[in-house]
Amino acid sequence: MADVPPAAPPPQSPPPSAPLPSAPIAHLHPRSVPLDHALAWFEEAMQLVKRSPVTWLALGLVTLVSELALNAVPDVGAMLAKIIVPLVGCGMLYAAAATDGGGRPSLRHAVAAFAAPGSAIAAIVAVGLFTFAAEGLAGWWIAGVNLFASESSGAELSFVQIAGIYAIATLASLPVTFVPFHVLLERTPVGAAFAASWGGFVLNTTPLLVYAAASLVLLGFGIATMGIGLVFVLPVCAAASYSAWKDVFGVDEAPRVDAAPA
Repeated sequence: MADVPPAAPPPQSPPPSAPLPSAPIAHLHPRSVPLDHALAWFEEAMQLVKRSPVTWLALGLVTLVSELALNAVPDVGAMLAKIIVPLVGCGMLYAAAATDGGGRPSLRHAVAAFAAPGSAIAAIVAVGLFTFAAEGLAGWWIAGVNLFASESSGAELSFVQIAGIYAIATLASLPVTFVPFHVLLERTPVGAAFAASWGGFVLNTTPLLVYAAASLVLLGFGIATMGIGLVFVLPVCAAASYSAWKDVFGVDEAPRVDAAPA
């Protein structure tokens, strides 16, 4: 009798692939917070900054230098600044989340937003351009200056006029204040991020107005010191906005943040 060939082994199923990391839980339902929480946001911000003050100041300096360097580029510099600097400034938002989670801020956070999904980058740029549009309209209304023109530096404006322009722009930006946190730290769809930020503003208009007033006082200090004080003011305001976002949206745990690759 002919030998019967051995039966072929049953096909092996492929090894299970590694599970994909789950997306962060999105906090899209704002809550109303008491008025006195606005000042507590700045108190918490100071605690975050005090943990690694040198790195925080370096992040503020990088943001400020980016603004000055881009604005010095002829013709297109001002527009590039409105696109790039908000992304650089988001490094301080990443730093706040990292510090809050028990880690340390890093200079690499200054470029972390550039590695975000395209939709998140577009949302941040849109927020920056919206704020710039408010500044431009305020400049035309208060001082008759066209801030949209590349040859206009605003150097001819008085301190009071500058303060008025920043005040209007800050107030205009309040409804979109929380958009960067949603799209960067929780990977929320853009439409949902804008809707949630608007809802947070509607429910907390008064605390956010106090937050805006305190931010303007700090910005005034920064401008009055020939811009040097902004290196300190920018991190504090960014960390305070992070604290506001956590409070308004009931975020109990700091989002996980990794520094961008070197």
